[in-house]
Amino acid sequence: MSQENLTYISLFSSAGIGCFGFKEEGFECVATNEILERRMSIQKYNQKCKYDSGYITGDIKEKEIKGQIKHEIMYWSKKEQVNEIDVIIATPPCQGISLANHKKNDNDQARNSLVVESLQIIEHISPKFFVIENVRNFLNTVCTDTDGRNRNIEEVINKYLDKYYKITKIVINFKNYGNPTSRTRTLVIGVRKDLNINPNDLIPNPREEMTLAEVIGHLPPLEQMGEFSKDDFLHNFRSYDPRMLPWIEYLDEGESAFDNKDPFRVPHRIIDGKVVFNKNKNADKYKRQCWTKVGPCIHTRNDILSSQNTIHPSDNRVFSIRELMLLMGIPEHFKWFEEDINELNKLPVEEKRLFLKKHELLVRQSIGDAVPTIIFQQIANKIKLEIRKEGTTRKEKIAIY
Repeated sequence: MSQENLTYISLFSSAGIGCFGFKEEGFECVATNEILERRMSIQKYNQKCKYDSGYITGDIKEKEIKGQIKHEIMYWSKKEQVNEIDVIIATPPCQGISLANHKKNDNDQARNSLVVESLQIIEHISPKFFVIENVRNFLNTVCTDTDGRNRNIEEVINKYLDKYYKITKIVINFKNYGNPTSRTRTLVIGVRKDLNINPNDLIPNPREEMTLAEVIGHLPPLEQMGEFSKDDFLHNFRSYDPRMLPWIEYLDEGESAFDNKDPFRVPHRIIDGKVVFNKNKNADKYKRQCWTKVGPCIHTRNDILSSQNTIHPSDNRVFSIRELMLLMGIPEHFKWFEEDINELNKLPVEEKRLFLKKHELLVRQSIGDAVPTIIFQQIANKIKLEIRKEGTTRKEKIAIY
């Protein structure tokens, strides 16, 4: 078999957290596409691409962006003698799909059509493998196809790719496959039909669930708002309005602030001198987690007490960034900033707070939107091993659109 490095392209890559798992397994990133420059910057900090031209920021629907991806493939063909792409990863936005999104609107169907863009790119480039990840209801969600007709996403996947790929589609909870937290998602994995590889063999192996105590119990407690762990800039107590402290300070594990018997310890506001109690729309808001249970699904708004399952089992705070990284299977050496973390650890506390104030929400939102690194790393490892076992050779000519 050729000893060339394996390659991949990542679409809708956000901060590159999930596909960092492919980098960890030695894959070379030919091109990565993300619409937001601030998220692409995180990928650059992690030196995801060998060449700067591989970082392609912009809307994948635009002809210019597709042209940049095509150019990068051709560049690799000449520069690195890579005559085909091994893997395309696509994690299109899930607005209008996720049950966690209560603000769906009429634009969601068109937004879901970004899935079609992904499928067309896969069809035209013809990689050996493709991996698509999205939320539980992904396959049954309706999108608008290029002919203007509305179809569910599973039908569209079959339309574009069934002729060329052996495809497996599965809904699994990542907590049973090596991720430290509950996260039920759809995986769609395709293997080109000229390869003697079963896509089912690329699904991560089942593993024992892990408790919060096993995953983050070794980290030191944080008791004061604004406190930083002595040796870890990313392990800190995110401050909040002190009036909220009585709502959570006496909660036992598994209890919500709405379970408090004292009405003044129930979440509320004072409006025109009157107490107005917050509505308890979800049982997991203001809820303290349990050391002996699997960690909760990490959501985008993991920075506030009122979001879903954000409160630490013992401390009166939301999970720190370091804890979130552990809960999402993100390696310790993943970089969020251009600055070296060892230098950030040396800063005075007030400078640490000012620095984190500038960057923290981007980091937290990126984590909440991510595919756990550990999941994609397992898939990458399996693809690598199967290619070695298959002993496949690359095509004589690269397929580009």
